[in-house]
Amino acid sequence: MLLSVSHKTRYLFEEPVAHGLQRLRLKPKSTHGQEILEWSMELVGATVEAEYDDQHNNHAALVALKPGVQEVVVTCQGLVETSGNDGVIGPHTGLVPLWYFLRPTALTKAGSKLRQLVASVDADRADPLAFLHALSRVVADQVAYVPGATDSATTAEDALAAGKGVCQDHAHIFISAGRLADIPMRYVGGYLKMDDREEQEAGHGWAEGYVAGLGWVGFDISNKVCPDERYIRVASGCDYGEAAPVTGISRGGGATSLDVHLSVAEKLLGSQQQQQSSDGSQRQAGSGPL
Repeated sequence: MLLSVSHKTRYLFEEPVAHGLQRLRLKPKSTHGQEILEWSMELVGATVEAEYDDQHNNHAALVALKPGVQEVVVTCQGLVETSGNDGVIGPHTGLVPLWYFLRPTALTKAGSKLRQLVASVDADRADPLAFLHALSRVVADQVAYVPGATDSATTAEDALAAGKGVCQDHAHIFISAGRLADIPMRYVGGYLKMDDREEQEAGHGWAEGYVAGLGWVGFDISNKVCPDERYIRVASGCDYGEAAPVTGISRGGGATSLDVHLSVAEKLLGSQQQQQSSDGSQRQAGSGPL
């Protein structure tokens, strides 16, 4: 599948910014299941000071805000060719060992609710893949998807106790529970082409577990599927904080408002366009259940 991405993030500051730095993880890499054909990033009100690959092999750019600026705009556009791989990403890469993905973080530290959830999973832990599939269904059943119910600082334990959250919460709960079963787990941030619309409010998040013999395997709890050709991986880490698209600090500026415009669409090849015009139909991308 050929996917076109347009992602614009606009920051408005109430007062001029005296000093500001941002770290951007917005450039995906070619990996198993995706090839980056085109990608560009344009900045207004800021300049790129350095670019590097972090410990998780994510591409990162360090950006300095121009002194006195009151508006910063980051625009990314790209073309990515994807293929279905049943959620399997493959061997581990990056600079950190697998045991690093077993440690709890502030957002994924397990409490009594998570321990009870893991104990309720009816699956053999000796079969990690089967256990992860069963766990994904339990999380989806116990935590309703409710936009706006949580924020980026909500922990897995708190979201589970509330019984509601968004994709980030589903991923964090799944990650925390998987680690309790001694399975290396990580968070993934990226893009998802939705079947019913192109315009979206934000990017998407899901999780991956490491299974011997397969490598990293993805699970999108919110949509109850393993990631397929509709997904674009951008960054990964132990939790959302290590894969966040934008993090930073600033001095001055006062109150800040944020405006995001994101579009993810399928770009038809010439043969597909001809077939669609001749038969008036187009296959909807999809994936099997978790």
